[in-house]
Amino acid sequence: MSERKIEIALDRNRCVGCNKCVKVCPSQIFTVAADGIELVNTENCIGCGHCVCVCGNGAVVHSLFPQEKIHKIDYSVYPSARQLMLLCKARRSNRAFSTAPVPEESLRMILDAAHAAPTASNMQQVEFTVVRDREMIRKIQEFVVSLFGHYVKLLENPLLKPFLKLFFKKYYRYVPVYYRMKREMEQGRDMILRGASAVIFIHTPSGSMFGEADGNLAYQNGSLMAESLGVSQLYTGFVCTAIKMGKGKFEKMIGLPPDRKIVAGMGIGMPLFRYGNYPDREPLKYVEI
Repeated sequence: MSERKIEIALDRNRCVGCNKCVKVCPSQIFTVAADGIELVNTENCIGCGHCVCVCGNGAVVHSLFPQEKIHKIDYSVYPSARQLMLLCKARRSNRAFSTAPVPEESLRMILDAAHAAPTASNMQQVEFTVVRDREMIRKIQEFVVSLFGHYVKLLENPLLKPFLKLFFKKYYRYVPVYYRMKREMEQGRDMILRGASAVIFIHTPSGSMFGEADGNLAYQNGSLMAESLGVSQLYTGFVCTAIKMGKGKFEKMIGLPPDRKIVAGMGIGMPLFRYGNYPDREPLKYVEI
């Protein structure tokens, strides 16, 4: 969130003393005094908007949230719990993309949903880069294969292999996957992004303590919105792994400044077909303490 001077006031004529603002403010700016609610340490405000959203009388006057930015919630149009559960269970990576482009309105709704996700301390530092250029998508595939190829070469070094297999055994299961990705790419087939018509990269400041958590919350919002719109999506796991191994090379390739770090990615496209069923997962595991 950009640094801005925040001004907060309380309209005493509107305040009914319900104390809701006191209960929801994470910075404890609102406090109960003998003559009503008082504001203290307003410099600690993180601009989350909880106070203006919980106040039913418009008594909180906040410089970041003028009335035109506040919208009433109509709970009657919420999806039911059953509908939301169906959306969660039906969503899955659909790698069978058609050649049709994702409609602009759908793309914008996916981005808006991702942008609406919560962020730590309301920093709102999550940003997005959408790649639709086919040549750049090809370069993304090449980048992934090149990075994995470098590490596969190390894993298969006859001098290092006996030692590496002792400590990095789990990585060897991906060696055949690498060779298949490389072979498919050389034959003009896309095993990495599966023919997605666009890729959304989610990035945060490179020094952000909660950047990956914020980015993946944004991904989940965007992914569920894509599912609800009938837009197929897949998590770009191989790409994100290569990005981490590349230590900033990928961000530079797609034009991000050095202070930004990609934390998640989503390939999207219109489906050739939609799944007609969903399976049960393994039994839920949880403990109570």
